Amino acid sequence: MAGQGNTAPIIIKRKKVIQGGGHHGGAWKVAYADFVTAMMAFFMLMWLLNATTEKQRKGIADYFNPTIPMTRVSGGGDGAFGGDSIFSEQALAKNGTGQPDGQPSEDAQAGGKAGEGEADAEQTAFEQMSEQLAKKGGESMTMERLMRHVITRVTDEGLVVELFDLPDAPLFVGQTAGPTENTRLIAALLAEVFAISTNDLALNGYIQTYPVTLIENPAWDLTTQRAHAMRLLLEGANMPPKRIARVTGHADRKPVTSDPAAVRNNRIEVILLRKDR
Repeated sequence: MAGQGNTAPIIIKRKKVIQGGGHHGGAWKVAYADFVTAMMAFFMLMWLLNATTEKQRKGIADYFNPTIPMTRVSGGGDGAFGGDSIFSEQALAKNGTGQPDGQPSEDAQAGGKAGEGEADAEQTAFEQMSEQLAKKGGESMTMERLMRHVITRVTDEGLVVELFDLPDAPLFVGQTAGPTENTRLIAALLAEVFAISTNDLALNGYIQTYPVTLIENPAWDLTTQRAHAMRLLLEGANMPPKRIARVTGHADRKPVTSDPAAVRNNRIEVILLRKDR
């Protein structure tokens, strides 16, 4: 018994075997890379929306949404093109793209060239009138003071001339539709510049946001009245009344600043419309 007590104990080591464990591979890395790529694309989209104009965004959208067919020959049937090719002269939209199967008729050729020529001439005229207005500010101190209220831009709608309030020089007297002397002079200047064109005009009125505590919000009536006041000033400066296509008040629905209550939102847009508008 004593001999057995001196015997070294026997230690049994059992190795734990894990079935299906160990290294799981790199699948999670692929998923994480996809997530990072998606987030980068999202932030790029947010940046593009903030850094581009409406016209540029439309161009980007059109690039990713092409409307041209994959082949020159459309399928048969009685659908949109009645079995004709989109490039046939009868179905072809005369916008300068594509090529008819045969020689286009003289009328089709003349129509396309005339339309493009008129559009180019109109665009050139708008740009020239915009430059002419910008140069007016250098003629005298009075003109320089007036042109502080004016910015111009050429859009798909036409030549937009925006007249806006300054903190020290409003376009209308108080909260009324009574024009100031500066507004009268600007209207006479616009009538003089627009006299070289026969395009119709559109007038839009906008205003800053009023406090919600007001019982009656005058924004709609006031913007409409101010737009009509500008119409009367233009007609008084020998603008033919038949050239006024529309007069609209937009209240405070389209602010141009991050602060809807800013004075800069008090403005009148005089738009020299394109012929096709």
